[in-house]
Amino acid sequence: MIDHRTAAYGAFVLRMALGLAALSHGLLKLFVFTPAGTVAFFASLGYPAPLAWAVMLIEVVGGLALILGVYARIVAVVQIPILLGALLVHLPNGWMFANANGGWEYPLFWAAGLVTLALVGPGAFALREVPSQWGQASPRLA
Repeated sequence: MIDHRTAAYGAFVLRMALGLAALSHGLLKLFVFTPAGTVAFFASLGYPAPLAWAVMLIEVVGGLALILGVYARIVAVVQIPILLGALLVHLPNGWMFANANGGWEYPLFWAAGLVTLALVGPGAFALREVPSQWGQASPRLA
């Protein structure tokens, strides 16, 4: 049973956690691994080099959008393919993310969180949401 008195705050906590994770991973790629290093890593995996730039942009801008609650449902859906790509990269490493080179547990859990956010909406304190004609979300959860 859903407690409608607190559900919007739960969605807010989820949105903040997902936004901070995306932003921190995007900034890590930009400032620690550097764009050149990130592009080289993507190319070493067989991904097109421009995809690295798209991922960095989506993680940084998308992370900020989630934190602020700006079109959170759309941003969550856009980020899901990135996490599924990360899952595929980590698949040979086994389940546990603590395994050498990281397993696929964390990207799967993160993707599940994004799916959940896309379904329940941004929760409390969101700045802007999808126009109401796109769907009939509950005002308490949207």
